[in-house]
Amino acid sequence: MSEEKEPGAGKGSTLTRQGSIRRTSLLDAAEAVLVAKGADASLRAIAGEAGVRVGHLQHYFPTRADLIKAVLERALDRSLERLAETTGLRMVRDDPSAIGTPEGPANPDEVVAVVLAEQEDPQLVRLYVEVWALAARDDEIAAVVREFYRKYVAHVEAFVQQGRPDWSGEFCRARAETFVALVEGAALMRSGIAGSRSVAMDAQLAQFAVRLLRD
Repeated sequence: MSEEKEPGAGKGSTLTRQGSIRRTSLLDAAEAVLVAKGADASLRAIAGEAGVRVGHLQHYFPTRADLIKAVLERALDRSLERLAETTGLRMVRDDPSAIGTPEGPANPDEVVAVVLAEQEDPQLVRLYVEVWALAARDDEIAAVVREFYRKYVAHVEAFVQQGRPDWSGEFCRARAETFVALVEGAALMRSGIAGSRSVAMDAQLAQFAVRLLRD
């Protein structure tokens, strides 16, 4: 005998799934327009790419800064998922203290390899470059980008502290900030936007990045 369900049972979860699908579609459109148009990535252009009215887009993301924040958060979530899949390192975007693996601290060499491998995706690098350019012109977007990198640094700091509990919090933070600055700056060179990638540079970059995390 099948169980009877109350009227409307499951409706909330269905609406939640539908909202999640719509949100994903809008973020996909935002990424595509940001990569293609950069500073001209207006809400109207993004809504057009998604095939919806601007009002529908603003129901989910009231301002362009809100949309950029969501785009960056999704990018960070994807990076954390790749780290978990490759190294076993699990991190929670909004809770750096939740870092860990079942076996103990993750291998810094593996972590650096995953981080640098992301720079081999030209679309991803271009997305960040265009967001940086927007941040240089728009104070609200600049605030969003600063918050994104604050969280990024906090995750790296937690990783460093876990592997080197003998280091002070201030020193771990400095190492984390330097790591992020090194890796993010390298993206411009390794992607071909501001330079050319070489095997020798990659080797040196990986070596210095790993040293920042543990030596």
